[in-house]
Amino acid sequence: MPNRKNLIQYMKNYLYLLPLVALVLFLFLYPISYAVYISFTNFSVEHFFKYSFVGLYNYAVALSSGVLTSIIEQTLIWTVGSIAAMVTMGLILAIILNQHGFRFRKPMFVLMLFPWAFPAFISLLVWEGMWNYEYGIINKLLGLIGIGAVNWFNSTPTAWILLIVTNLWLSFPYYTAVFLSMLQSIPNEYFEAARVDGASTLQQFRSITVPVLKQGLAFIILSGFIFTWNNFYPIYLLTGGAPGISTDILTVYSYQQAFSYDFYGLGAAYSIISTVILAVMAIVMIKYTKMLEVIT
Repeated sequence: MPNRKNLIQYMKNYLYLLPLVALVLFLFLYPISYAVYISFTNFSVEHFFKYSFVGLYNYAVALSSGVLTSIIEQTLIWTVGSIAAMVTMGLILAIILNQHGFRFRKPMFVLMLFPWAFPAFISLLVWEGMWNYEYGIINKLLGLIGIGAVNWFNSTPTAWILLIVTNLWLSFPYYTAVFLSMLQSIPNEYFEAARVDGASTLQQFRSITVPVLKQGLAFIILSGFIFTWNNFYPIYLLTGGAPGISTDILTVYSYQQAFSYDFYGLGAAYSIISTVILAVMAIVMIKYTKMLEVIT
């Protein structure tokens, strides 16, 4: 049992954490709490100063609108498609850069960082011009190999292609850097011992590299899934959810409800629904991948 002097000192030590706790409460808990509160009101431009509590009305509208299921499916297409492309590309490039005999490792790694370092907003505007039907370089390159110009923004399949390819260009450097750091953490002695035992390159990859990658792959996929699920800018700036709302995702659709149609309460309800779905999926992924067990 600590004496009174030690207890006072112990409490003083925790006082140093108060600024950090206050900052977390202000920047994290307050916006979430306020969004939850707004979702139970009729807050809008019309009811900006005199809004009232409407209970579960916004959630009932969202769940009965017939749009929510489609938006969730589109969010999954966007998230899973992007993650699959980014993880695959990142792993392939990391394996190439990890080869000691590869002469252009350093310049290639530096060049690879440009998409990551360049401001995403500017990159998206550049890519929007590249996908342009009439003047975009994508269609110009297709024309060189005898393929006619494609109106990428006019149909749902091509719109998804342009979104996922653009997001791949913006994000693959991060995944490459993470996978490369994981590969370089493997002691070279393991591979030397495997070569002495007569193991082939494929056997070395399967027996040494894959087990190391599996330890971090669950975390990489989960963190990427959460980020991509809420990645607002590519879809909002490139397609705005068009054609129609066929490329909308939950975060973009909730923003449009709040600021394009002035239904702040309904937009907040959609954002809370998105958060709940994402939290449930994250819990399921953590449970079945046993990610926390690996970390601990």
